[in-house]
Amino acid sequence: MHHHRHRGSGRGPRMFFRGGFPSRAELIERLEGFQRDLEEQLADVSDVLAHLRDPDEAAPQQQA
Repeated sequence: MHHHRHRGSGRGPRMFFRGGFPSRAELIERLEGFQRDLEEQLADVSDVLAHLRDPDEAAPQQQA
């Protein structure tokens, strides 16, 4: 019986090196895009946490 090992899990630095090794400029561009995605995800998580922590915002507000 043969067992196949898969290298890499799609995480870590190897995820930036699909294909050939990128040039410095390409690597910077990829990392900046990755950073923007992480910042957007962090902002989304922060919004959800703020909403969950503030009971006044969780209740629907009715206008008179």
